[in-house]
Amino acid sequence: MRLVIQRVSRASVEIGGELHSAIGRGLLVLVGVAVGDTEADADWLAAKTAAMRIFPDGDGVMNRSLVDISGEALAVSQFTLNASTRKGNRPSYIHAAGHDLAIPLYDRYCCKLSEALGREVRRGVFGADMQVSLVNDGPVTIVIDSRLRE
Repeated sequence: MRLVIQRVSRASVEIGGELHSAIGRGLLVLVGVAVGDTEADADWLAAKTAAMRIFPDGDGVMNRSLVDISGEALAVSQFTLNASTRKGNRPSYIHAAGHDLAIPLYDRYCCKLSEALGREVRRGVFGADMQVSLVNDGPVTIVIDSRLRE
């Protein structure tokens, strides 16, 4: 699984021109599930997301986690994170997991992150045409791939 984590002052998802989800200070997480990903990947990434120290402390040093600041999270599924661009100019998505694997792992990631935070993780809608808005705070953007954890 691959995540793009953005520290935000606010973020939202609209579907069909209607607001679906919104958060204030916290993290917008784009979630890509690849063929071969497992529940262990989702669990590890959820724990890592909750504990990642990318919020400033009193001295302005990135030393506080989402848990520490009681921040919010918005998770949006995004199969394009697994695009292969090795050949030609049209990305290939053959490494992106199908719905049968991707939906349960996306759900598991969101549930485990909710448990770690002690609050609901807001979500997009899997497979929907979404308009995602955000104000990246910092800017701080982190990419994490569960296959690179060891």
